[in-house]
Amino acid sequence: MQIILNRTNDAVHFTATNAGGNTVDIDGSEAVGGIGAGFRPMELLLAAHAGCASMDVVSILKKQRQNLRDVQVTISGTRRDGTPSPFTGIAIHFTVFGDIDEQAAARAVALSVEKYCSVGASLDSNIVVTHSVEVCS
Repeated sequence: MQIILNRTNDAVHFTATNAGGNTVDIDGSEAVGGIGAGFRPMELLLAAHAGCASMDVVSILKKQRQNLRDVQVTISGTRRDGTPSPFTGIAIHFTVFGDIDEQAAARAVALSVEKYCSVGASLDSNIVVTHSVEVCS
């Protein structure tokens, strides 16, 4: 796996490109010269964690023959003050839509977050990750 990162202005706006040619814009805060032209790196980490866990949840619910129509994830992180400022906690809330058994949804989310998500497994073990799920028909 390889990502190529190119600077796109004279400050801290970058474009990351993967092997498939897909791109994502990355920018810093205004304090370091950012212009709001992309995700900040720590936002990308949260997005990657939510995306990875969501893919697992969808797969698990399909294997359980649950009638999943949609999924929405809200993820938030708390950070330590100072430099560096790593995450100390991450909270992931899944809202799944469809005719889904609540216990099946809870099990799928727990399996994803606690066992299968590679992004989550790559995080520092000191980060407290919590998860919750809500089923909406």
